[in-house]
Amino acid sequence: MDVLREIDEFCDAVPRQWATAVDDGPLRLFTRNGPGWPLYARPVPGGAPVVAADVERMRARQRALGIPEAFEWVLAQAPTMTAAVAASGLPVHVCPLLVLDRDPEPAPLPPGCSARLLGPADGDLASAADAVNAVAAAAFGAPVPGAVSGGQLASLRADLAAGSVARLLVTDADGPVAAGSVQRAGDVAELVGIGTAQRARGRGIGAAVTALLATAARGAGARVVFLAAGDDTATRVYERVGFHRVGQCGVVEPG
Repeated sequence: MDVLREIDEFCDAVPRQWATAVDDGPLRLFTRNGPGWPLYARPVPGGAPVVAADVERMRARQRALGIPEAFEWVLAQAPTMTAAVAASGLPVHVCPLLVLDRDPEPAPLPPGCSARLLGPADGDLASAADAVNAVAAAAFGAPVPGAVSGGQLASLRADLAAGSVARLLVTDADGPVAAGSVQRAGDVAELVGIGTAQRARGRGIGAAVTALLATAARGAGARVVFLAAGDDTATRVYERVGFHRVGQCGVVEPG
């Protein structure tokens, strides 16, 4: 199967672990069944061409539900989506899609740093999850989320135990310094939320986190390991680890 089709099917499948899918014409919206980050709308795989009116109708549905007007798609699998989203007035960010089809290149952490994969039985899972969320939010310039709730913690424990997600936290002498995550559906895994604190950038930590997460995903049986790069700088980091470009995805995130 073509890898872009597999990635597209993954993006349609992975939210179903935590959400309900509702179709509106050629677009599909995923709404959370419990606590967690809001999800996105995307084209129905193999669906009809998307026009601006479809996007505007979906945006109205998202506003009515009080969730962000977020969209994601694989460009090659939904060739009409980019123009339709742009015509609706939303800014489109096009990101490279990269795949790792071999073991990652070695990328050790710098001296003084240590990494841990969070486990479902960790006694400090709540505080560790808070640290992962805080580091990732700060790295991407997003608002720092509140403490993990009881429901979110229970959901995270179940996901970690099932192997549907992984969370990695890196610390140094001054505390949490980097983080990243994996989400998985079937034998496809995506690396997400890889971020390094501003004070520690330029030391190779991002590459190390990427390699550690990719190794964990492949060790758990993932056949396809992919990620979307936010910019050219991030792309170069991932390419050093062994990822290579296979296509592009379109993203609309709330401003």
